Amino acid sequence: MKKFLLALVISLGCFASFAEGDWRETCGKIVELGGDTGIAGFVKRLAPAYMTGEFAESERPEKKPLAANRNGYYDKYLAWHGGYFNDVGAFVEGHKVVTLFGMPYGVGQLIMIPVCLILMYLAIVKGFEPLLLLPIGFGGLLANCPMSGITAPAMMHDGVITFLASGIPVMSGGIVEPGGFLHYFFKFGIDTGVFPIMIFMGVGAMTDFGPLIANPKSALLGAAAQFGIFFALFGALGLTAIFPDLGFGLKEASSIGIIGGADGPTAIWLTSRLAPDLLGAIAVAAYSYMALVPIIQPPIMKALTTKEERMIRMPQLRNVTKLEKIAFPLIVLLLCAILLPSAVPLIGALMLGNLAKEIGASVSRIADTMANALINIVTIMLGLSVGSKLACEKFLSGQTLAILALGLCAFCVGTAGGVLMAKVMNLFSSKKNRINPLIGSAGVSAVPMAARVSNKVALEDDPTNYVLMQAMGPNVSGVIGSAVVAGVLYTLCK
Repeated sequence: MKKFLLALVISLGCFASFAEGDWRETCGKIVELGGDTGIAGFVKRLAPAYMTGEFAESERPEKKPLAANRNGYYDKYLAWHGGYFNDVGAFVEGHKVVTLFGMPYGVGQLIMIPVCLILMYLAIVKGFEPLLLLPIGFGGLLANCPMSGITAPAMMHDGVITFLASGIPVMSGGIVEPGGFLHYFFKFGIDTGVFPIMIFMGVGAMTDFGPLIANPKSALLGAAAQFGIFFALFGALGLTAIFPDLGFGLKEASSIGIIGGADGPTAIWLTSRLAPDLLGAIAVAAYSYMALVPIIQPPIMKALTTKEERMIRMPQLRNVTKLEKIAFPLIVLLLCAILLPSAVPLIGALMLGNLAKEIGASVSRIADTMANALINIVTIMLGLSVGSKLACEKFLSGQTLAILALGLCAFCVGTAGGVLMAKVMNLFSSKKNRINPLIGSAGVSAVPMAARVSNKVALEDDPTNYVLMQAMGPNVSGVIGSAVVAGVLYTLCK
């Protein structure tokens, strides 16, 4: 049967070639399909020429100073610069593609496919952050499908090319070749920062700031848990001093450090502005460690506390009035606008969602949309967009290994920071007002999972000691804290 089908294909190819070209050439291409398809063809694939700039001589313009075509240009020194013109006519130069341990492009793709399947397995079977790990894993799977073009950028060609005074070419009046759909998802939602901001609206609409308002000093625990961010930041700079090939500057180190806040949208927002090439690894690290909160945090919490401390009973929180809940988001936003304007996009979106939630019936439709339909739609598109950055040439590198290690350290230090801050606060508190150190670990802002883990560990030593509501105070303050730190780092680096 297979021989018959092959003979039929060859026959059809020959007949078609009589009308359009040399039949021998057509037959030769058909015979070569065996080596260009399947696993063998997959493994020996090269990165696309527009990505590397390595176009054949026949695809380049005439070799003379300041000569250009759609594939690149020769500068005044006759050095070749390959790449492509994007949809607005700006030239994007190619770069060398070398994956981890010098693996070729096709092998890298072949390795990344099971990596993406593992992410999907963790989401589907293990239930680790399924709402995000599933679209991220599937987006990565799409990005590594050979020759699919799903992540290919939009390109302009057949336009008029002129050179700027800097010697860089621009194209105008050309035809735009559409890119893949994930390219547009990423360009619209991640490049602009719209998706993380919309996610924060939904988070605000689902968050109750009552525990924080009732116990304001719990904000110190959320602040202490941000120490992990700075630990990873300086760790990244230190690693680069030892291994210069990592290439982590202040912008990259800041983006890596924000993993310690355990706040995925904040990590995506900051990284998309400071180090977009690291987005895939940072997003996967941030959401993976958020999903692993029940595994990572308990050993740290138990190692830093005694059984007596874990059994501390905290007083019940007071009732918070509706007026307080409505005034809180407005006050926080105004303070942020005065003290740290760069954090207003994230804090503002968070407070808008929370304000709609607290106002009640008159805007319940808005609050319900933010907390359900809006955040669900954006989560799908954000996950796919982030997954598109799991392409092998970006993910399979020494940088990724360093990011995963630093992210884990940042998360652990953040957890420890919150617990230790609670112990320090107890030194200055009366016995009646002591804080259970377990709630300090919730300051890493993985809402509400971190608070649930704090409560679960407390119940292991005393089945009647519920600290969930008290843990929500540092938990939600951690969300605000990580957004504030992101604003500080953005201001520092922009």
